[in-house]
Amino acid sequence: MFREMRRRRQALPEGECVAILERMTSGVLAVEGDGGYPYAVPLSYVYAGGKLYFHSAREGHKVDALRRNAKASFCVVERDEVVAEEYTTYFRSVVVFGQVRFVEEEREKLAALELLAEKYAPGEREQRQREIAQGFDHLYVLELDVECMTGKEAVELLRQRKGGG
Repeated sequence: MFREMRRRRQALPEGECVAILERMTSGVLAVEGDGGYPYAVPLSYVYAGGKLYFHSAREGHKVDALRRNAKASFCVVERDEVVAEEYTTYFRSVVVFGQVRFVEEEREKLAALELLAEKYAPGEREQRQREIAQGFDHLYVLELDVECMTGKEAVELLRQRKGGG
């Protein structure tokens, strides 16, 4: 169902893909937008247990698109270094595919919001709880269940990692 990566030797191992998702703080969610046009939106997220979690306003382009079609992809770029003298870019990125669901159950929603808040404001428990309580009824939590995950790095980085220069 999902395509194999064309340049497989540049593929990152699954553990490294997961580490990138855990380390980074933003990515781009792509969905089927209005009129069949792709709609891509940058989002903060947290990765936990094979799932990505986002918070969202209760209305808007993204919400409408996901209600029509839950299939989505999410891309995170860890490195993007232009190396002009080599006419290339040293990059590392991860792309995931899956279906998004709206988290409805209150305990599950609260747990996801706690994960998000801990990632972006670690140790701020009291303020975090106030913020979550204040916004809880006014936002959605979205969960993307990762069905396929691929990571890729520039061939130059692959060579460096393997000791070839």
